Amino acid sequence: MTMNSTKPTVDIEWDKFSKEQLITMIKGLQHKNELLTEQISCMMQNRFGRKTESTGNIHQLSIFNEAEAEQDPSVKETEDIAQVIPSYTRKIKSKGKRDEDLSAITDTVIENHEIPEEKLKEIFKDGYKRLPDEVYRRLELIPARFRVIEHHIAVYAGKDNETIVRADRPADLFRNSIATPSLAAGIIHAKYVNAQPLYRQEQTFLENDIHISRQTMANWMIGCTENYLSLVTDKFREEILKEHLIHADETPVQVRKDGRPASSKSYMWVYRSAENDIHPAVIYEYQKTRNAEHPREFLKGFKGILVTDGYQAYHKLAKESDDLQVAGCWVHARRPFANVVKALGKKAKGSIAEQAAKKISYMYHIDNQLKDLSPKDRFQRRRTEVQPMVDGFFQWLKENQSSVPAKSETGKGIAYCLNQEQYLRTFLEDPSVPLDNSTAERAIRPFTIGRKNWVMIDTVKGAASSAVLYSIVETAKANNLRIYEYIKYLLGEIPKHMDEHDLKFLEELMPWSENLPKEIRK
Repeated sequence: MTMNSTKPTVDIEWDKFSKEQLITMIKGLQHKNELLTEQISCMMQNRFGRKTESTGNIHQLSIFNEAEAEQDPSVKETEDIAQVIPSYTRKIKSKGKRDEDLSAITDTVIENHEIPEEKLKEIFKDGYKRLPDEVYRRLELIPARFRVIEHHIAVYAGKDNETIVRADRPADLFRNSIATPSLAAGIIHAKYVNAQPLYRQEQTFLENDIHISRQTMANWMIGCTENYLSLVTDKFREEILKEHLIHADETPVQVRKDGRPASSKSYMWVYRSAENDIHPAVIYEYQKTRNAEHPREFLKGFKGILVTDGYQAYHKLAKESDDLQVAGCWVHARRPFANVVKALGKKAKGSIAEQAAKKISYMYHIDNQLKDLSPKDRFQRRRTEVQPMVDGFFQWLKENQSSVPAKSETGKGIAYCLNQEQYLRTFLEDPSVPLDNSTAERAIRPFTIGRKNWVMIDTVKGAASSAVLYSIVETAKANNLRIYEYIKYLLGEIPKHMDEHDLKFLEELMPWSENLPKEIRK
């Protein structure tokens, strides 16, 4: 018995359709084909492609082959070197650069290498003279060192043995604890700057024969924030709310023991003052939800402009208050088009997505040239040079919206831009408003990087503590401070004032205070 391998065919009586109907059907099939092609390309890009919005060549490193990837045999470690950079131009390294790099290190050991006198007399029969030494420098690493500080408190008793007096005892971080400002600051720096989880720090301590459990370190972190450092971040919040412009963003995080199922999402919100503010400050705030109530409470009393992405919670606040205005983010507007261009590669040439991405990029190019102008001049130049491009962009989107499938990435990008048009235009009304919310995204990135290492937070207290510590770290960065030195200074100074009812002393501890020790500033 033989099987007929031919597939059944469907006979379509094409003569029953008019020319217009056939054209409509063909267009519909073309749209479906474009949609499927774009969706498959975007899925492949998300799964296997580079995780960057740049369409240029990015040199990405693996943590396993970083040394090999960075190695360049043509670059030698000499005083005068020529470095090859991607544009194939040669840049001469300035003389004395090594001395400049090492100038901040004050711990210098001088080792003299001399020839014995007897040997010199053998070499130079007729005598000799000593010339200036040949000097070169090397950098030595000294791993973590620990020392015990033993405090002896003098105790005095009267001859009657009834009156006993003790010398003043220095303020402690925690009573009957071995924790010191330097030890606590080192643990904070390792986790919140270098993203090193506490269990890895515990292993590092053990390598040095120091037994400090991760639970103990966690208790210290929470104690430092609740007792001392939260006072500092409260002052940061006061400072931010005085500003005319604030950036805001949020990112999900899992908290294991918050009374909800383990898979429930919590959120870390971040608020940051403008990048060019005199007193830049960053505030992280942990909340269980993404509800609009959280930014409403944080921003209570704020009068100005809030730069955000397209999340509707912020727009809701703007509708509730005449004192609050929202500015949209052009990076988010460009992102869907950039994703399509990356996914389709050469196939994207001439597409709606490529044209949209180019129009936004050129808008950035023109606006970046106005950064150094006075606010008045920037406002005028934006009106005359940038606004026509913005007007043309939205008009072009409206004309081309029907030419792409609505469910495609390009169609979603067009819909996003048109829905956000009111907020994307805000920067044209105020010269202090940037085109995007990259300032907030850069401020929240250290948290997202750290999250890859520790995955989730154990308790609500731990999440609140992390929010305070990230606020301290990122604000110190924004003010160009040495983070470890600043945290150590705070933990050394604040306990001295805990018996005071007035918190005016905190003004002297702010990152912008002129009274901070010089060694804290870079």
